[in-house]
Amino acid sequence: MTNAQCVCGALRLVMREPEKLVAVCHCLACQRRTGTSFSVNAFYAADTVEISGAAREFNRVAESGRNVRMYFCPICGSTVYWKPDAAPAMIGVAVGALADPNFPAPTLSIFEQSKHHWVSLAEEVKRFNASLI
Repeated sequence: MTNAQCVCGALRLVMREPEKLVAVCHCLACQRRTGTSFSVNAFYAADTVEISGAAREFNRVAESGRNVRMYFCPICGSTVYWKPDAAPAMIGVAVGALADPNFPAPTLSIFEQSKHHWVSLAEEVKRFNASLI
């Protein structure tokens, strides 16, 4: 099992199965959400994730035109997970919330048109200018 949590520990997730996908996103919304130049995201089957603790929801329209419901801790403000309407059976989890230096590396990089020129990824990472979800 894998665990994720916000900074203060009030919002927690337990993933009972391995991630289905790990991706880097360079879209401007992810840059603003994380406060850095990209986000690293792990996607799990939603029915394999147990969520405990209170969460606030923020709904935004993604560049795809579909809604993404992001959930953050109302105490510390950490965004821990999100649910993309484009993939209702999946839940996205911020890899940083897992706090695991041995977590698998991303295999996809999306919204590369917004990627900062100094960011470099391994050659085997598949690259896309848009989202796959």
